[in-house]
This record gives sequence, structure tokens and C-alpha cells, in this order.
Amino acid sequence: MNNSMIDLIGNTPLIKLKYPSELTGCNIYGKAEFMNPGGSVKDRAALGIIQDAEEKKLIEPGGTVVEGTFGNTGIALTMINNARGYKTIIVMPEAASLEKRDILRNLGAELRIVEVKPYKDPGNYQHISRRLAEELQAKGEGSVIWANQFDNTANYQFHAKTTAKEIYEQLDGKVDGFTCAIGTGGTLGGTSVGLKELNPNIKVACTDPQGATMYRYFKDSVLEVTGDPSETEGIGQARVTKNVEACLIDMAYHITDKEAFELLYKLIKTEGLFLGTSCGVNIAGAIQMAKEMGPGKNIVTILCDDAYKYFSKMFNKDFLKSKNLPIPDWI
Repeated sequence: MNNSMIDLIGNTPLIKLKYPSELTGCNIYGKAEFMNPGGSVKDRAALGIIQDAEEKKLIEPGGTVVEGTFGNTGIALTMINNARGYKTIIVMPEAASLEKRDILRNLGAELRIVEVKPYKDPGNYQHISRRLAEELQAKGEGSVIWANQFDNTANYQFHAKTTAKEIYEQLDGKVDGFTCAIGTGGTLGGTSVGLKELNPNIKVACTDPQGATMYRYFKDSVLEVTGDPSETEGIGQARVTKNVEACLIDMAYHITDKEAFELLYKLIKTEGLFLGTSCGVNIAGAIQMAKEMGPGKNIVTILCDDAYKYFSKMFNKDFLKSKNLPIPDWI
């Protein structure tokens, strides 16, 4: 018996991925984070951030949470805030999928869509959300927090306590490698810390989409973009956040959108897995890691969310053609 929807966050199953496993001779598993009540891995980060704010008495009933997000963290925060009695204001870049906008509005969040700007620009969605929170705080009309998922270390700490422990126990400690992409750095940072505390011999890899800087950062200690901007959402970092600082990384891989989308369509047809865009990057990285580590290893990655939030991209023939991306043969 669960007392609330929030009690359902975490304890997601591991799914063995048949095609990637057969391709590499390893056992490649996906942590089914799309089975969280808010539909993504960001449920964990959001819950960690809210619980931390409550413990520090930074927010009170009727208070407001402000955040800048491409969607999943905003959805998770709004869901949790509704259950806790808080208001939610979300600042979202216009490049985010239409489906995510609709979900946020239908959950009752106040949604503000802004232009896509680089982090160094004051018009970047993260800076706008911070300033908005500061303005509301200055008015003194109830408690207000800025969730600050990128640099709020409650994010990675929650993954260290939960995600890493679950993976380790689900495989009876027989974990050889873990990899996923970086959005905020919370999932990779926390899971790497938690797993290496349990067994320092577990290898951890950063899997980076095209158009991001983390591949070069972990390979060569250089913040340099590799490839054109990615059409995946919620991953691809250009700076070292506080959560990225926590990452304990042994290897790094670079994945193109073409590789990611082809793999997603393959898994729909061969395994019935209906996964979101960042999952393609993560699974492709797990395949590379398995090939590098050799057969017989147990490799785990994150299945961040499902494809329902990306219909306007993944199954839009005109969009896919315009981006020179593979088109599934059934659309």
C-alpha cells in the first residue's frame, strides 16, 4: 500500500535489452525510469530537490517552485508540487516538444516559453527562471524557491542514495559498467558516486550526444563542442555544473542523432520498447561500452522516458527529412 503517488517514485525494474546484448555478447540492461509516475528519470531529481528544500525549511505550504527545464523536470516538479501543496512556474525553451508543453499546462503549471539562447546569454531559460524566482522572493508573498536542477546538488545526492543502490541490488552486486548521458549531470554524477562507493571497480562512462561538450571534457579536459546541435532533448551540456563536478568517469563516448534514432526505431520493432530520444543515446553508449569492455559483462544504462512526449519529432516525416534523420518504414 502506498500513501501517495510520490511513494511510487523509484524502485524501477531493470530490463534486459535483447538486441544490444546479442550484438555485443554482454548483458545490457536498461533501468526503466519511464515507469516513474511522472514518466521519467527526472522524478528522482525533482523529489530530491523538494525534499531537501522542505528539510531546510525553504518552502512552506502554498509556496512556489520556479524552474527552467526542457520538460521532464518541470513535469516531475509540477506533479510532486501538486501533491505537496505548492505552485509551479516553469520557464521552457521554445525548442522543447509540443507534447511537453501540453502536459505541463494540463497539470496546472504556469508555463513561460522563451527563445533558445546559449547559457552565456542572459536570455537563457535558466537565467530567466533564476531572475523570476528572485523577483518573487523580493515581493515576500510566501515562500519561493528556484529548483536549480543543474547546480542543486540534492539532485545527484538523491541518485547516489536510490538509483545506484537499486541497480547494485537488482544485479546482486554483479555490475561491471554503467553509462548514461548528461543533462544536469545529476543521474550520471549520483549513480557513479553511489556505485563506486559500493564497488570502486565498476566502470562508469559518459555518453554524450552530438553538439555537447562533455565527451571532450572527460576525454581531453577541454570544453569543446563535438558535432552539430542534437535533436534529442534534456541532454547535452555545455558547462561543468555542480552535478557534473560529482561525476566519477572512466570512459566517454560520442553518439550522433542518426545512431540514436536508428536504434530507437530498431527497439520498437524488435523489443516493443517505445522510448524517448535520449534513450537512443544512452543505449548506443552502452553498446560502445560493452564492445570496449569485452563479452560477458553486465552493463547498465538509463531508459529516461518514453516516446509519447516526442511524437512531433520522432514520428514526423517532414521533421525527420528536414534534419536528415532516419525515417521508420511504418510512417
